[in-house]
Amino acid sequence: MTDSDTNVGRRAVVLGGSMAGLLTARVLADAYDEVLVVDRDELSAVRTPRRGVPQGRHVHGLLARGQQILDELFPGFTERAVAAGIPTGDLGELRWFFNGRRLRPAATGLVCVSADRPVLEAHVRGSLGDWTNVRFLEETDILGLCATDDGARVTGVRVKRRGVETAAEELAADLVVDATGRGSRTPVWLAELGYDRPAEQRIKIDLTYTTRHYRLPDESILDGDLSINPVSSPSHPRGAFFSRIDGGRCIVSLTGVLGDAAPTDPDGFLEWARSMEVPDVYEVIKNAKPLDDPIAFTYPASVRRHYEQLERFPERLLVIGDAACSFNPVYGQGMTVAAMEALTLRAHLGRGVPDPLAFLKDIAGVIEAPWQISAGGDLAYPEVEGPRPPMVEMMNAYSALMHSAATRDPEVTRTFMRVAGLVDPADALMSPDMIYRVLKSGTPPSGPPTTRTAAAVPSPAG
Repeated sequence: MTDSDTNVGRRAVVLGGSMAGLLTARVLADAYDEVLVVDRDELSAVRTPRRGVPQGRHVHGLLARGQQILDELFPGFTERAVAAGIPTGDLGELRWFFNGRRLRPAATGLVCVSADRPVLEAHVRGSLGDWTNVRFLEETDILGLCATDDGARVTGVRVKRRGVETAAEELAADLVVDATGRGSRTPVWLAELGYDRPAEQRIKIDLTYTTRHYRLPDESILDGDLSINPVSSPSHPRGAFFSRIDGGRCIVSLTGVLGDAAPTDPDGFLEWARSMEVPDVYEVIKNAKPLDDPIAFTYPASVRRHYEQLERFPERLLVIGDAACSFNPVYGQGMTVAAMEALTLRAHLGRGVPDPLAFLKDIAGVIEAPWQISAGGDLAYPEVEGPRPPMVEMMNAYSALMHSAATRDPEVTRTFMRVAGLVDPADALMSPDMIYRVLKSGTPPSGPPTTRTAAAVPSPAG
């Protein structure tokens, strides 16, 4: 428990109980007498996908920096997850394919925690239970903010319990944090209070995940690998993520971009997997036992809200996680960036009541490098609309060479994975030694392949 004599305030309210909200609640628990997490879904003891997290049914990546932060905020978190049956492995030793070619495996010292999103969130909620000043207000709609008459300061939030014949109520708060995700209403609330809405940057990728769970008849077919990831790229736009997860299950998400999507009927799903230039995922699942039907999730565009550019912002209100920036999920950055932002909030709380604009400027710095990775990667597709300054084109060309070099040089794989895992700074990719290795071993990718069809490959029975 915390010492109320040294706390920043009496009550903080977190809007949204997903990963960003849970990690925000954790750092607030050290600074406020009470932390109240409000969510429209049921949360307690839930280990299945929630309506409020539609992408929760699909493969999720907790990057290495995210895993490190979970262990920092919840000491022993990874050990407990492993004891509960969640598989782990070294990030650089997974089966990675870029531009259709396998990267040379390399030990990075970085842990990959392979779990379903609902299971991972359940473990975080369980760990958060050690902080008795954190409470959950579940199955509750968030109606809007409460503020002073001049709108200068947020004083709480209006909510209403779902399925209950009660009036809306006001929850007084010394701090309100919006962690409601990409559907955040903060831009609307700002306008209602007389503030400017933030400028938005959108990168339309029109991504679709189509996902199915399996049980393998014999895991030896994986050769000990935790995950198989043929990542989509302009030269090989059809991609997939396959992972062993808890309970002896496996999950596969087929990824299509720019309107291409794997079907949700079982035969079409398997045929789409067979059409990929990299056959590894198909070879694993073709004789596996399906545990459910395929289900699709569409992600139209990455969205970054530039709150840091605003000149005015109400006191006692913060924005965090996907509510500030929603990344293309194929890069696996969302949960980890939210964790990094939570550490930023902890630093601000150490100085007292957070100044909103100062905090929003600082998390913009956290967002910048991951955004450049994901937005720049999406802009490598010629069909994706958006400005391409010379630096973006140069970095995309360099990335293609780097991925090629990593098929031969494990040291390139190691450095790339440590940067992609948001552990090492992006500058590590441009060190003199790295540039030498990339130029020595890398070759430009070939043009887009012709997608394999049923007539071009053997049938499953063959």
